[in-house]
Amino acid sequence: MTANGHGNLSAVPLWEFVLEGFRGGVETQALLFAAFLALYVLTVMGNLTMITVITLDARLHSPMYFFLKNLSFLDLCCSSVIAPNALANFLSSSRVITFAGCTIQFFLICVFATTEAVLLAVMAYDRFRAICSPLQYPVTMRPLICAQLVLGCYCAGCFNSIVQTSLTFQLPFCSSNLINDFFCDVPPLLQLACADTALNELLLFGLCGFLIVTTVLVILVSYGYITVTILRMHSGTGRQKVFSTCGSHLTAVSLFYGTLFVMYAQPGAVDSMEQGKVVSIFYTLVIPMLNPLIYSLRNKDVKDALRRLGQRQAAL
Repeated sequence: MTANGHGNLSAVPLWEFVLEGFRGGVETQALLFAAFLALYVLTVMGNLTMITVITLDARLHSPMYFFLKNLSFLDLCCSSVIAPNALANFLSSSRVITFAGCTIQFFLICVFATTEAVLLAVMAYDRFRAICSPLQYPVTMRPLICAQLVLGCYCAGCFNSIVQTSLTFQLPFCSSNLINDFFCDVPPLLQLACADTALNELLLFGLCGFLIVTTVLVILVSYGYITVTILRMHSGTGRQKVFSTCGSHLTAVSLFYGTLFVMYAQPGAVDSMEQGKVVSIFYTLVIPMLNPLIYSLRNKDVKDALRRLGQRQAAL
């Protein structure tokens, strides 16, 4: 870091960053490597299984499973942007990432995380339509509408990512290039900036807060109507099936939005880096690993499809 005649810090162009990752010696890094590797392998296996089963089983070709397949794809992509680089860094002493590589990683993780947040709201809306308006459901959620909704999710993700990426990487960074995290994220990057980051923090809080509030509102309203409809049902079997499907979705929503709120949508969140690293593990690795389990273990249709696929493979 250099200083000019007035004692002010001056920015030095940076061509690469160093990801600090987690503190600890060789044993700690080896344990973290094993934990990250296990989480990533389970994430890849679980989400690829969900995508394959939903694609191959004709009985799962419905709007709900179309959205679920897209959720599995997003979880797979989100983890794949982070995990391979993090695993390599556990075994490396340099832990260097280029400026361009950091920008791309930042952009992609923002796209996938934002898209998933909006997709979870779309999935709640889909359940609302299926349960509260079953006769109109085939028309209101026909394939073209479903495809447009998913496209809208990606558009929202790209918009937020473009705004966050352009504002973050146009900042002048000081000569310190040490990122206090295991991947390129907003909070640790803002700490390296020489300029005032108040606008960036305001937009981070504002955009993420708006996305979370808007999507959570859609989810709450949808499930409010669903709850009323369930209470009016006379069939115990029908209630149980609806509760099972909706319970899985609400579990996934609670985990995902809880971590996003702690990390991005509260004032001062950018100041807690150590807490941020732990929270980041949850939404980049743990939740993508848990989602296939949440949806498969509590969903009879998925379990039946897995059984049929297994029987088909055994017969070959």
